Parts: sequence; C-alpha cells; structure tokens
Amino acid sequence: MVDRVTPETRSKTMRAIRSKDTKPELAVRRLVHSMGYRYRLHRRDLPGSPDLVFPGRRKVLFVHGCFWHGHPDPECPRSHRPKSNRKYWEPKLRRNRQRDEENRAQLMALEWEVLVIWECETRDLDRVAKTVRRFLDPR
Repeated sequence: MVDRVTPETRSKTMRAIRSKDTKPELAVRRLVHSMGYRYRLHRRDLPGSPDLVFPGRRKVLFVHGCFWHGHPDPECPRSHRPKSNRKYWEPKLRRNRQRDEENRAQLMALEWEVLVIWECETRDLDRVAKTVRRFLDPR
C-alpha cells in the first residue's frame, strides 16, 4: 500500500510527536493532582523514566500512547498497524513493546509497582480516577 501523504509531510508529522507532556499524560497528571496525590515527573534514574513517580509509595505510572506502545486491546481504535512501510514500522513498534516489558521487569525487580494507563482510557477520566485510587491507596 502506498502512503497517502508525501515523505516530507510524513516526516514533519512524525517530528511533531512528543515523548513527554502529551495530551493524555497531561490529562492524567491534572487528574491525579486534583485527587490530592503528589508525584515526581520522568525520573531518569528509574528504568523507562516513568511519567509519574510516587517515591514514598514506591509506585510508578506510565501513560502509554496506544499506537506507539502497541495497546493489545483489539477494540482500541488507536492501536492499528501501519499498512505502508511495514519493514520499518513492525520492528520499531515491536522494539517499543519489548522495551516496555524490560522496563516493567526492572522496576518490579527494584520493588516498584507499575501501572499503565493507555491513551484510549483517558477518554473516561472517572474510570481512570478509580483505577489510580485503587493503585495508590494503601490496601
């Protein structure tokens, strides 16, 4: 299949994609802060530089983009696989998923608990709030 846009347009679009401070991440940060939880951002001394870090609780939260991190939910509209340039995209996206698993395993080995919020889940912030509260509150 042929790409519908020129290589220059595709390149410009891809350069504009951010790894931090994405709309879903900012929405989760605002939500978590409004719930009274305080956190640190993107601690580079932890595997994967988690999006939100709760040091006193030894818990971290990642906000993953469904496309970039390969959301496994078949109902997710954002986790599609590109039809063009598959030789580039398939290994790249596979490596992203592999890196996520490695980071998760390293964090768990360091006795950190990990929660992943998917981009598509941020459409229902009430549900995200319940998930975050269950994750962060003492059992």
